[in-house]
Amino acid sequence: MSDPTASLTVHASCVLLGEAGVLVRGPAGSGKSSLCLALLDRADLEGRHAALVGDDRIRLEAYHGRLVARPHPALAGLIEIRGHGIRRLAAHAEAAVLRLVVDLVETAERMPAEPVATERLLGVSLPRLSLAGGQPREYLIREALDASVAVRTHSAALVPAGARDL
Repeated sequence: MSDPTASLTVHASCVLLGEAGVLVRGPAGSGKSSLCLALLDRADLEGRHAALVGDDRIRLEAYHGRLVARPHPALAGLIEIRGHGIRRLAAHAEAAVLRLVVDLVETAERMPAEPVATERLLGVSLPRLSLAGGQPREYLIREALDASVAVRTHSAALVPAGARDL
């Protein structure tokens, strides 16, 4: 692979769900690791491929308009479970192309005009989802990923719903 055009290390966790990398950000103790474990468990129950990319420190690298996430080398395959220590996961990936950024926030807007916003990192625009505690996080992440894939692969997804011929 060629050298990245830009790179950055962020305080975040990242999982690979199918072919989609999901970057989970939030302050210490906000539940980043717990959410990643829940996403991995759900994918396992559904028989889908999933793996931990990294926990706590993620290296972001821009390549040809895509953002690649990698674990910090010293933390590859490791995840912290608050109050229970550090665990090594068998299913971990060396890298993932990011498709979604999830921000864990204290409170989320009740009825946002746009539930999925856009985040620009290292010149690459990605869908961003803000999630508060008490929300069905795994469901909303899966929904946002499905919408992201539809927009990238289906031209009809670019036409507003009210303007489509049935």
